[in-house]
Amino acid sequence: MMSNAAQQVLRDTFGYATFRGAQQHIVEHVVAGGDALVLMPTGGGKSLCYQIPALLRDGVGIVVSPLIALMQDQVDALKQLGVSAAFLNSSLDAQTAREVMRQMRTGELKLLYVAPERLMTEGFLELLEQLNEDAGIGLFAIDEAHCVSQWGHDFRPEYRALTVLHERFPNVPRIALTATADAPTRAEIIERLQLEQAQQFVSSFDRPNIRYRVALKDNARKQLQTFLETEHPDDAGIVYCLSRKKVEETAAWLKEQGWDALPYHAGLDAAVRSKNQKKFLREEGVIMVATVAFGMGIDKPNVRFVAHLDLPKSMEGYYQETGRAGRDGLPANAWMAYGLGDVVSMRQMLLSGDSPEERKRVELQKLDALLGFCESTACRHQTILRYFGETHPGDCGQCDNCLSPVDTWNATEAARMALSCVYRTGQRFGVAHLIDVLLGKATPKIEQFNHQQLSTFGIGKELSQPQWSSVYRQLVAAGFISVDMEAYGGLKLTEASRPVLRGEQEVWLRRDAEPVKRTSSKAERSSRLREAFAGANEDPLWQALKAKRMELAREQGVPPYVIFHDSTLLEMLNRKPQTLIEMGQISGIGQSKLVKYGDDFLEVLEDAANGK
Repeated sequence: MMSNAAQQVLRDTFGYATFRGAQQHIVEHVVAGGDALVLMPTGGGKSLCYQIPALLRDGVGIVVSPLIALMQDQVDALKQLGVSAAFLNSSLDAQTAREVMRQMRTGELKLLYVAPERLMTEGFLELLEQLNEDAGIGLFAIDEAHCVSQWGHDFRPEYRALTVLHERFPNVPRIALTATADAPTRAEIIERLQLEQAQQFVSSFDRPNIRYRVALKDNARKQLQTFLETEHPDDAGIVYCLSRKKVEETAAWLKEQGWDALPYHAGLDAAVRSKNQKKFLREEGVIMVATVAFGMGIDKPNVRFVAHLDLPKSMEGYYQETGRAGRDGLPANAWMAYGLGDVVSMRQMLLSGDSPEERKRVELQKLDALLGFCESTACRHQTILRYFGETHPGDCGQCDNCLSPVDTWNATEAARMALSCVYRTGQRFGVAHLIDVLLGKATPKIEQFNHQQLSTFGIGKELSQPQWSSVYRQLVAAGFISVDMEAYGGLKLTEASRPVLRGEQEVWLRRDAEPVKRTSSKAERSSRLREAFAGANEDPLWQALKAKRMELAREQGVPPYVIFHDSTLLEMLNRKPQTLIEMGQISGIGQSKLVKYGDDFLEVLEDAANGK
């Protein structure tokens, strides 16, 4: 019986015909009063797992959310669906906040989003106790639950105190949700939130619609421009950089090249950040250049690409950042430019921080896993899933390694030369100097240290400078060499190098592809995107549907995707409904939206059919 009620809410309110994956089991479990831990990838439909139970259970559903932007987006979207929802955070003035609390007390709301800092005040907890006695609390949803973990990349100390929900309200079901958590983080979520008795729902972490690619740095800005021109000339996307300075310089450079690019980092004035974020969410084709300060909780479904100009800190960080692309399930790209300099600067940053030694050790292990991913010749999807303890059935046929399998070569002799050069020079020089020694270059630095007298001087002339750079980069990633930050990025041998130097172990490395010539880049387009959109970008009807969506969004002051997702417009374009009944059968159009917008979009379709 309950299943029928959930199905009806899914269809009538949210406009979807069927649940996806474990959604229905999660909904039924929480509606019945059970606690749940939900691990589901971005775009997998986590929100429905608590929104539908909140609508079906008596009382108000309380959602703990760490970000103001996410709350605003979620509430805007729910109101479009005819759901009584509100949020409480520091962006509200006192009068509005009082009105929201009045609506909460009287049970007028079905969902209330609240920041953890607000939730944990004694005054608010007492308000919740009163609410529980009167209108009732339907459930507690703890979104972005990985924030509770000190090993996670978005640690929020206030999340640790959320155990109070279980202690004060033992009969209210709790559902904790996250899009990324490796085994240690998962264990910590369970322990810190006292979810030992909760049922765990772990969905596949695979994002099959994302094409992963890693490019060797060779003028990263130009590489980025080529990527944008060939595959994303009109698309919204995110470009991640490590430093605030690089964010601002890259955004300014992209703007000079004619792209609608904006900067975002924690050092910008709050008003500027808010303005730039709002433009990214509410307009089409905007590129956000950002540090990791931007992104968690960003609900924009039609981000078509995420590009990294610098190496992220960990596999979790990379997975979550790239996961912001293609939330609507349509094809998207995750592109990264990477080089040995990234490894050195990232290690330097991690080791120079104030974290305890144990934390630094864990962070370095996570970075090493990401280096392994970058240098891997295996399927990218397989490598990511293996890290999260999941298997992949076979090659994805979509990442760079599957589409263009990498050549490998027996680099044993070259590796011995490279390692020997590190040893002979005293294990304190950087890669540029070591390559000069191997190539026999008479530089002032080599003469200063008398390195032209070494047995390794000039023994590596058969390989070029870029080839030696590749050898050293891969030897670092494979753990044969470590980067010594006390020696300003000098290279040191590890224990793993001994069998190689003694001739007891072979070393096979990937053969780096030659840099792609950029002459005909504009003629190339991603075949997968071309197939998925079936020429939609060139179709006047597609443009007309998007224009109508933008018009309606601006009238109401909400992002366009709150009206309809791209995937809904694409289905509208392909099916061309002629009546409200036919329109209501399209995925993503519930009863409320059908009443609000059905006639507007039917008019656009009718005009196109009549050649207007």
